[in-house]
Amino acid sequence: MSFETWAAFVAASTVLLMIPGPTILLVVSYALGQGWRTALPMSVGVALGDFTAMTLSMLGIGALLAASATVFTALKWIGAAYLVYLGIKLFRAGGALDAEPRTDATSPAKMMAHAWLVTALNPKSITFFVAFLPQFLDRHGDFWTQMLIFEATFLALAFANAFGYALVAARARTIVRNPRAIRIFNRTGGTLLIGAGVATAAMRSGN
Repeated sequence: MSFETWAAFVAASTVLLMIPGPTILLVVSYALGQGWRTALPMSVGVALGDFTAMTLSMLGIGALLAASATVFTALKWIGAAYLVYLGIKLFRAGGALDAEPRTDATSPAKMMAHAWLVTALNPKSITFFVAFLPQFLDRHGDFWTQMLIFEATFLALAFANAFGYALVAARARTIVRNPRAIRIFNRTGGTLLIGAGVATAAMRSGN
């Protein structure tokens, strides 16, 4: 794996992680209701959930990679289209962030378990990883080494992203409640995702 491939994975993963999906809405809800103390348990739960979903997805991708080069190439095209779809959806999302404060007393262990369940059991998570990861895999490289590097990188980014969202929601609540700020964020992220999908498709065509 080249450094350029890893850097591209980091950039794309960062944009994708910052999209406010069910996991981030849960993190923000707890932080709005119970403050900064939620940041660590929620971030650990998110990382564990992503580890579960990503491992299951990578094992499935490994089986596809071993079975058929044609299927694996088709999966890359599907992944590129999926990135464009996510970008368009995010761009049109507007400025709403539907996260209500959770004020019920919850232990750190329960917060972590809740974050893990929401992240790991979301069918979209596995679908996302199956469509996204093949864009960066080298079919001729060692699969397990690539799997280790990509998982470690993504989990570190997922932890940092959830932690950051929790701190911002706890200390700068007006930002996550500001429709204009959310709209700008969504449109910027959507544009970047569309660009990533188009660039990926262009690379596939070039090959």
